[in-house]
Amino acid sequence: MVKVRLARAGAKKRPYYHIVVTDKENPRDGSFLEQLGTYDPKRPVSEVRLDTLRLEYWKGQGAQLSERVAKVAKAYAKAMAAAASAS
Repeated sequence: MVKVRLARAGAKKRPYYHIVVTDKENPRDGSFLEQLGTYDPKRPVSEVRLDTLRLEYWKGQGAQLSERVAKVAKAYAKAMAAAASAS
């Protein structure tokens, strides 16, 4: 099964994550099929980098999103919609 989840990067006590598509059996920071973006929990959600077209593609292929990635994607979409309506 393919999952979209976070792979940790960054220093000790300073987390930084890559949003990746990987096989469910791979380790958290192991190999991945594709990197879709980045997520820094210490910054606002509007600064998340996420390729939403590729995310939709992988969801269409049957990939499951982790809970955290689903929350980040939803908040990112809401932030982008707010930014689009403000301009």
